[in-house]
Amino acid sequence: MRTGAVLAALLAAAALTPLGLDADGYALRVLTTALLFAAAAQAWNIVGGLANRLSLGHAAFFGIGAYCSTLLLVRFGLSPWIGMLASAALGAGAALLIGLPTLRLQGHYFALATLAFGEVMRVLANTWTGLTGGPVGLSVPFGPDSLALLRFKSTPPYYWAALGLLALCTAAFLGVRHSALGYRLMAVREDEAAARAIGVDATRAKLLAATLSGALTAMVGTLYAQFSYFFDPDTVFGITPVSVRIALICIVGGIGSPFGPILGALFVIPMEEAANVLFGDRAAGLAPLSYAVVLIAVVVTEPRGLLRLMGSVLRPVMNRVRAPAAAVRPMAPRPGAGP
Repeated sequence: MRTGAVLAALLAAAALTPLGLDADGYALRVLTTALLFAAAAQAWNIVGGLANRLSLGHAAFFGIGAYCSTLLLVRFGLSPWIGMLASAALGAGAALLIGLPTLRLQGHYFALATLAFGEVMRVLANTWTGLTGGPVGLSVPFGPDSLALLRFKSTPPYYWAALGLLALCTAAFLGVRHSALGYRLMAVREDEAAARAIGVDATRAKLLAATLSGALTAMVGTLYAQFSYFFDPDTVFGITPVSVRIALICIVGGIGSPFGPILGALFVIPMEEAANVLFGDRAAGLAPLSYAVVLIAVVVTEPRGLLRLMGSVLRPVMNRVRAPAAAVRPMAPRPGAGP
């Protein structure tokens, strides 16, 4: 209950953020991007955090969402809201398809298998020019503001849509974590052989988690396409821009916690932008190098993520605050003691 209350307060505070920022400013676009990738990382957290499966192929679901909704809009005039539902269905189907042969793999074998799946989708999107446009990419049609078409000229509506999608992904993560499926996944995470020995259907549990994760990630891809207006296969199916970034956000923030992806995205995405602004025009590779050095420092300092790092820093402070209050607390009289 306390976790839900804190998350609700954070989301309510975040909903007021655009009121203090320029509606067409750079800062609000960066925050919107951070919310989008926080939602994608929260979806990844269902598999990576609860089932301890390091997926490096979530770009496949992200790209499916972007292409499915945009093609339905461009070719058939269907609303991106309908496209988002269709993307979720395709993302779930793709996750189920790739999960059947790969979720039995362990450790780096599973990571490499998912990485290969994402790369296959990128190659297909680049070569299937009749459907995807190939390397030229796709553009969302411009036009007047329209809620039905999820199309706006200013950033705040996209910000609130991204915040709503983050709330949905967080609610899904919490729902799974506190359900019977969540307990099965955590049992598998701790010791899969022992979980199977006590009757847990580990394969079914992991497939359900992967299917939900793929559906939610595809929905985020749909909103990303509407927000960016243009994308190509390397942007939405790319290993580094999407798959690695999503996993890294969750790892840096704190795997397995609903706060981890949010904290990780608010740290990683602005840092990327700051590195590009400060070092992007000085030397080739200096911006990603500086960004990588900071991330390595964070992970080395606290491998369990920023959430644990903040907890270890704040805990002594809270203990000092509580100590004086405990010292002055009146002692209860002993039983049978006189006045």
